[in-house]
Amino acid sequence: MIDGIQTRCESCIVRQFNALRAMSKEELKKVSDAKTVKIVKKGQPIFEEGEKLPGVYCVRNGVSKLSKLSANGKNQIVKLAAKAEVLGQRSVIAEEVTNLSATAVDDMEVCFIPKEIISTTLNGNPNFTIEVLRHMAHDLKEADDVIVNMGQKTVKQRIAEAFLYLKTNFGEDKNGFLSLTLSREDIANVVGTATESCIRIISEFKKKGFLKTSGKKVAIVDEKGLQNVIDGF
Repeated sequence: MIDGIQTRCESCIVRQFNALRAMSKEELKKVSDAKTVKIVKKGQPIFEEGEKLPGVYCVRNGVSKLSKLSANGKNQIVKLAAKAEVLGQRSVIAEEVTNLSATAVDDMEVCFIPKEIISTTLNGNPNFTIEVLRHMAHDLKEADDVIVNMGQKTVKQRIAEAFLYLKTNFGEDKNGFLSLTLSREDIANVVGTATESCIRIISEFKKKGFLKTSGKKVAIVDEKGLQNVIDGF
């Protein structure tokens, strides 16, 4: 990480989309005075699984992958965290080591907020506490959905769903390719399969006219075709 440009939390639109929106102006000023803005380059870690975090990270720009290392040494990507996400809050609040690793998928700008600020605000501002609990509950729901998908959907269904998820949540560039470019290995790690299987299924989707590719970039040509795969048709 390298230091970035300092910005004031009071005037930052990002906080409107996370638990920081429940902070008072005075609390936000304290956060601004204590936080540090960091630039994280593509491929660099924000934190590693098993670390004791000294604070949380609020994503101002960019996307990170949150992954868990399995017993066989394979990474399972459990979530893609984008702008306005707060990383590490469960670990900080529970005072436990991190259960996941966070790595930049593209260049990122994150604000590091020391845990003392978070703890003090949790103790003094019940509205902030409720907002944090809501976001953590949402994360648990997403984790439940991942478990259900792994158990009830085929690899083809999960890969089709992953591409539609990328389009819905991150959009497309001016040429119609998905804005967020994931490696084939990352896509495989999102859906829980071998990279070779992922490559084979993407090739199959291309032959059927569902997708087109240019290097690592992927474009969705037939959204309905992918949805039919998901629905089991």
